Order: sequence, then C-alpha cells, then structure tokens
Amino acid sequence: MSQSVARALAVLPLLANGPASLGAVADELGVHKSTALRLLRTLDEHGFVYRQPDGRYRLGSKLFALAAEAMENLDVREIAHPHLVELNRATGHTVHLALHQDDEVVYVDKVDSRYPVRMYSRIGRPVPLTVAAVAKLLLADLPEAERRALAERIEYPRYTPRSTPDAAAFLRELDLVRAQGWATDLGGHEESVNCLGAPVRGPDGRVVAALSVSAPGVVVPAEGLLELLPQVLRTADAISQDYSGTQERP
Repeated sequence: MSQSVARALAVLPLLANGPASLGAVADELGVHKSTALRLLRTLDEHGFVYRQPDGRYRLGSKLFALAAEAMENLDVREIAHPHLVELNRATGHTVHLALHQDDEVVYVDKVDSRYPVRMYSRIGRPVPLTVAAVAKLLLADLPEAERRALAERIEYPRYTPRSTPDAAAFLRELDLVRAQGWATDLGGHEESVNCLGAPVRGPDGRVVAALSVSAPGVVVPAEGLLELLPQVLRTADAISQDYSGTQERP
C-alpha cells in the first residue's frame, strides 16, 4: 500500500476520538509536521477532515455522508443469502432471515428444509412477535424504554400452552435473550415446531437482522436442534462480518 495512503487512512481513526492539532497528528503518525500538514490539507480539500477555527482538525462531513449512503445501500438479505444456503446445506433444516419493520418482524429470506416435513412460512409474512426466535432477537436489542412500550401495547395470543402469556414474561424473555445472545421458540407458536435463532449485527454492534433454524419435532427433537447453536452463532457472526466489512482477510 502507498505510504501516503496508509498515513492518510491512519488520520481518520485518530480524529474519530475528537479534534486534534497538527502537532498531535504528526506525533501520532510519527512524521514531520510538514508531512502531516500535506495529508490534512488533502483530506480537507476532499471533505474527509475539517479544519476548525481554532486550528484543530476533525472528521469532515463527506466521510459521514459516504458512510450513511453506504449503509443505506447495503442489502443484508443479499449479503446473508449464501450463508443461509450453507447453513441449510449443513443442517438440512429450514433457515429464515428476518428484519424489524415498525411493530412487525418480517421474513425476508427463506431456504427450505430438505426433509419431507416442512414449515409453512413465506417471505414477506410477519412472524408472531411474542414467540418467534427472530422476533425476540430483534426486539431485545431495542432501547429499554422502547422495549417496555412495545411489550405493553402488543397482544399475547395463546398459540400453545408454551406461548408467552403477558408483557412481564415477554420482558423477562427479552432480557434473557440480550444476556445470552441467542433465542429459541420451543413450541411457542406451533407445538410441533422448534426454532433456534442468532442476531446479525451491524458495524455499531446493533442487531440489524436475525436468522433462525427451524425444524419439526418429528425430524429433530428440541435437544438436537439446540446442539446446532455453535453453528448457528458462527453463521450469524460471518454474516455480521460481511455486512460490516470487517471479515478477516487471508
């Protein structure tokens, strides 16, 4: 990599910690002030840094605009799909990807089980908020005030005897999901179907999507499905890395 490019890139995380003087930038980079000044002027001309009236430099608006545009154009479904296919190939079970939209959690991708007994679900269909593993993952990541407000205004259908009965129980379940970093639906929506889910996170660590592996009990018991947890978590982590652009290079 060009030394000048490497030095210019090193300026950006430095300024992410707050405004810095020319001398501080030069010291951090281990270069003469004249070299640091050339780098900062070039970055300033392109809008990536901004020279404040007090002479210190901070990150520029162009950098934030590019970051926002890049995030808007990222399609988590497109990024996740190859990973979902691989998880389906390895396990044989139905794999879903879901997003949170307003007060709904919606399936945006699905790879069907290879077994004759399959789940009835379809892309674009909202999932039951109070029991679905993917819904718990997405809602558990909401700020506490939003979680509580949502828990108080939604209904709690009794799909099965294992369905979440009320807001208090739902909030306890969401606290557990936040703490452990994964979720289940063990017969909460359909007594014969179990689901295991994990979160997909963006660059800021927030949950942007959730994936799940689902299977009827006649195909694999709940205990057998839970044995897939390490594989499900690895898949979610791989999608998160691809989505955030942090995947390690060989």
